[in-house]
Amino acid sequence: MTFSRNALAVALIAFAPLAHARDVALPPASGFLFWSPTQQRIGYRSIEKIFPTRVVKRGTTVSPIPATDKPFDVNYRFKGKRLDTGAFMAANNTSGLLIVQNGRVVLERYGLGRTAQDRWTSFSVAKSVTSTLVGAAIKDGYISGVDALVTTYLPELKGTPYDVVRVRDLITMRSGVKWDENYSDPKSDVNRFGAEPLPKNGANPVEAYMGRLPRAHPPGTVFNYNTGETDLAGILVTRATHKHLADYLSERIWSRIGTEQDAVWILDRGGEELGGCCVSMTLRDYARFGLFFMQGGRVGSDEILPRGWVEAASKRQTKTDFGQLGYGYFWWIHPDGSYEAIGIFGQSILIVPKENLVIVTNSAWPEADADRFYIARDAYVSAVRAALRDRSRH
Repeated sequence: MTFSRNALAVALIAFAPLAHARDVALPPASGFLFWSPTQQRIGYRSIEKIFPTRVVKRGTTVSPIPATDKPFDVNYRFKGKRLDTGAFMAANNTSGLLIVQNGRVVLERYGLGRTAQDRWTSFSVAKSVTSTLVGAAIKDGYISGVDALVTTYLPELKGTPYDVVRVRDLITMRSGVKWDENYSDPKSDVNRFGAEPLPKNGANPVEAYMGRLPRAHPPGTVFNYNTGETDLAGILVTRATHKHLADYLSERIWSRIGTEQDAVWILDRGGEELGGCCVSMTLRDYARFGLFFMQGGRVGSDEILPRGWVEAASKRQTKTDFGQLGYGYFWWIHPDGSYEAIGIFGQSILIVPKENLVIVTNSAWPEADADRFYIARDAYVSAVRAALRDRSRH
């Protein structure tokens, strides 16, 4: 794996000026991707005090997630050592771990000074939220479908390579528009697009930059991880619905699935939510979003998403550059049929429909996207799934 697998826009650093410079306990916005472990522990749960954000309002009723009456833990071997949940969390700088099976909390743990009331930033987990809002906008009639042309909703991109790009191409990372997500190259697109001057005509800076890119492949043919286009997908939903992403998320999902707290969503320099990054929510609210999606995007008898959307979004639409991982609609697809929203520094919502299982992890890894942390987390998850299968047999 490389850093680009789950990267947010590095340009976020440029998008978001420090909001509370006098609060010395908070880390500076200018070093977001390079915060020290101490700064991560404070900053990841205090995003709205550091960056400009918009509130995602919760509803009036909290939907409880009851706990099972049996204590649960795992004891497994990893790299020659015996580990349990506490050892796993300590070794991987985990701030929150929540396992929900059959609608009940099997295990809930906190670390790094975090409590159940603290939000934690999602990084690229937000991408899966954004694609879900694309589905909601289709169900509500704001977007005609995944085969609609992007320029129908972003007419400013007419006359660019996006003329022939469909919404489907955008949310599967197959637009064919040339994009370089090389973080070590200061001239790459991902390192440049957020640092561009604000357009004098008032256009959104992300949209303006993306519209200047050339074509590399026919649309729908080649997967290329593209953080800029996840932000573009968010702008598309905003233009189609005439609502801010945070407001639309609140209206259609957040206020209706029994979330316990407001969420907050980081804004770009143009005042739009970053479709590719950084919705902050509590650990249990991460799980509520995962449960909502696993249950077909329904709230009671009300279908929030088009019929068949969850099935399409959570199946492999394309192969990727990352081994056996496939890609759906801004969801990573595993070979066993499970799927995952993944963010750098150790954020994840893993959904295993066959086991009616949602596992949420929030972390503050010292490196954004190192293989060893994914390997350690995968080993823990495998141990959890095996233990739950064993428990169900007794």
